Amino acid sequence: MSRWSLELVVDPIACDGRGVCAEMLPERIELDRWGYPIVDGDTIAPALIDHAERAVRACPTQALHLVERRC
Repeated sequence: MSRWSLELVVDPIACDGRGVCAEMLPERIELDRWGYPIVDGDTIAPALIDHAERAVRACPTQALHLVERRC
């Protein structure tokens, strides 16, 4: 039986460093000194899935994605 998890991924080419994602999901995203997101790489806990989905939808350049990974 395979299990799936959700992971946040940032497209560094599309991202322009506005920081909206870090404001919406500070539990998983921080900004580097230039304002670009650093995602912690952990899977998204069930309690944070709604917040992660909102952060993805709010990204003005559509650079943030939720990706399903097989565990």
